[in-house]
Amino acid sequence: MSNSLRRATLGLVLAGSVFGLSACLPLVMGGAVMGGLVATDRRTSGTVLEDEGIELKAGNRVRENLGERAHVNVTSYNRQVLLTGEVPTAQDKQLVEQVVSRVENVHNIVNELAVLGNSTLTQRSSDTLVTGRVKAALIDAKDLFANAFKISTERGTTYMMGRVTEREAKRATEIIRNTSGVQRVVRVLEIISEDELARMLPQPAPKTEPAPLVKN
Repeated sequence: MSNSLRRATLGLVLAGSVFGLSACLPLVMGGAVMGGLVATDRRTSGTVLEDEGIELKAGNRVRENLGERAHVNVTSYNRQVLLTGEVPTAQDKQLVEQVVSRVENVHNIVNELAVLGNSTLTQRSSDTLVTGRVKAALIDAKDLFANAFKISTERGTTYMMGRVTEREAKRATEIIRNTSGVQRVVRVLEIISEDELARMLPQPAPKTEPAPLVKN
């Protein structure tokens, strides 16, 4: 399997369609890993647990406030929260963001909620298939660590989260844009330098010389 790896750069890049990237919004971005096929997460174990807690608590609080009238997905990576799905009104869109912002450990929110009727089961199933294709394509790429990216799809838009280098971000974007079913790409990435990436990689064990044979 492939894998994941802070001088953080700000920027949310919205890749407009399958054919091109467009638009930028401020957002913390950061690092990635290149090299062998080692299964490691580029977040600390504590951050991974915090992200899981954010997703659980935020999801529960959104349901408490909006019930079944909205379809909201909460995805957290390195304490950056991505909101996707559908809400009935612009006021509900802001309400969801306010509710999630009060969850412990949330550092930033990217609100991609659409003011629409809830997506159908057929649409959600299609999005799940697209996400699976994207993940498989990233795994097949020998020059990327697939686990460096957190992938989700909503109404044909595929979202990338993770800590990656600019090189990895560009390569992954190219792969995703050419994956069947992807209509648009949104990058919510934390960008790090190649030097930072190299420092994150496991260092090879020092070579040891075999002990000399001792003749009796």
